[in-house]
Amino acid sequence: MQAIEITSYGAPDVLRPCQRPDPVAGSGEVLIRVRAAGVNRPDVLQRKGHYPVPAGASDLPGLEVAGEIVAGDAAAMAKAGLKLGDRVCALVQGGGYAELCVAAAALCLPVPDGWSDVEAAGLPETFFTVWSNVFQRARLAAGETLLVQGGTSGIGVTAIQLGKAMGATVYATAGSDDKCAACVKLGADHAINYRTHDFAAEVKRLSGGRGADVILDMVAGDYLPREIDCLADDGRLVIIAVQGGTKAELDIVTLMRRRLTVTGSTLRPRPVSFKAAVARELRERVWPLLAQRRITPVVFKTFAAADAAQAHALMESNQHIGKIVLTW
Repeated sequence: MQAIEITSYGAPDVLRPCQRPDPVAGSGEVLIRVRAAGVNRPDVLQRKGHYPVPAGASDLPGLEVAGEIVAGDAAAMAKAGLKLGDRVCALVQGGGYAELCVAAAALCLPVPDGWSDVEAAGLPETFFTVWSNVFQRARLAAGETLLVQGGTSGIGVTAIQLGKAMGATVYATAGSDDKCAACVKLGADHAINYRTHDFAAEVKRLSGGRGADVILDMVAGDYLPREIDCLADDGRLVIIAVQGGTKAELDIVTLMRRRLTVTGSTLRPRPVSFKAAVARELRERVWPLLAQRRITPVVFKTFAAADAAQAHALMESNQHIGKIVLTW
C-alpha cells in the first residue's frame, strides 16, 4: 500500500510517501480502505518526536480515518453491527496516513447518511475527545456554562457545537476578531479575542460574576491561574493539551474553598474498552444529531495524502478554522 511516513523527527518536510506491506486485521479488528484521514495536533507532535507511539501501534501518523471495511474479524464485526463494504469512520492508534488501516471494530462508527468521507474523517478524534472530557469527565449539564479555549481548532469547533446541542451556554476564545465571528456563527453565545481582552475578566463579566462551570483547555501553563479565577464555584477545569507549557502555580486554598476540580486526560493511550464505551455513547446520543445536520462538520481544507507536509505546515500556522483532511 501507499503511505506517508515520518522519515526523521523535524519539520513538515520529513513526511514522505512510501510503500508499506498491507496491514492485516487481527482479533477484534477490521481493515479499512482509507478514503480520507484527519490531521490532528498529535500527528504534529509525533512528527517532532514529542508524542511516543504506544506499544503495538503503527509508526505511521494518523489517528482517524474514513472509508470502507474490506476485511476483518467476523465475530467482532457482527457484535459491532458491521459488515464488509460498510462505510465507517474510526478512531485508530496510528496508521491513518495510508491507503489501508486497521481499526478496532468497536471504535468504528457509521458514516452519517449524506456525509462525504472527507466530512466523516474529521469526526472521531475530536468527538471522542470532547465527549470523554467535557461530558464524561467534567459532567457538563444543560443550563451550565462551558468555556472553550481555542474555539476555531478542530476540538474547539466540536466542543462549541456539542455544548450548544446539549443545552449549555458556550463561551469561546480565539486569536482574532474573524475567528471570534466564526465561533459565534458555529453557535457560541460569546467569543473572546484573547489577544485584545482578558478572557477571565470577560467570562466573569458575561456571566454576571458567576464564572464558567466547565473549561476545556488546550493551553495550560500560565492560563491555569486565570482559569481558576473565572471558574464558578464547584467548577471543573479539564486540560487536554499543554501548548502553553507543563508548569503552573495553583492556589490550593482557593481550590478547597470553592470546591474546584482540575483534571485532564490523554486519549491515545486509553484501552479499547474505554474508547468503546465512548463510541457507544456517541452513537446513541450524538450520531442522531449528525444525521439531522444539527451538528455539521467544518472542513477548512483538504490535501492529497502526498501533500501531507503542506497540511502540517497549515496546521502549525494556526490559520485554519476547523479540520484539515488528507485524501487518497
